Amino acid sequence: MTLKKYFIAIVIPEPIFSEIEAIKQHLRVAHGLKGALRSPAHITLHRPFEWKEEKENVLIEKLSRFSFENPFEIELKNFDFFEPRVVYVNVQANENLGALHQALKSFAVKELRLFNESNDMRGFHPHITIANRDLKKPKFYELQKEFAEKFFSGSFKCTTFSLLKLDKVWHEQQLFNLS
Repeated sequence: MTLKKYFIAIVIPEPIFSEIEAIKQHLRVAHGLKGALRSPAHITLHRPFEWKEEKENVLIEKLSRFSFENPFEIELKNFDFFEPRVVYVNVQANENLGALHQALKSFAVKELRLFNESNDMRGFHPHITIANRDLKKPKFYELQKEFAEKFFSGSFKCTTFSLLKLDKVWHEQQLFNLS
């Protein structure tokens, strides 16, 4: 049995996806930062967990049964930071997104027997990471000054969520409709 890592997220749709990926590429070229390039631009709904790859079809089948009433708007505005290692695109507070996270978390416990998200005491803080992991403190503070003055804006209708799988880099394994 091979354990693989997975997580559940909203992968940002085009054209905003390409805008965010371009920022991540700029950070790679200008600052040598490539950690955030390991996954597509996304908002995490359920943090990484291990699952037997041989039972991936069961995971996909169960996730396809999850539903959430209504598609809703997600608004992105400017940049923010988790000191001293993460720069991200800020996701505006959103009741529907919080409700989706709660519903998915409950579903994951009941249907998938996944408890790692329910034990997380940090709370749900939706964001789209553009620099992390390989970002060292001195460079963080430099980028914090730079990105605090930058403007970013976008919005999209959330109608889907995705299962991502780690094979050297994270890739979208399966797309699901919300309803």
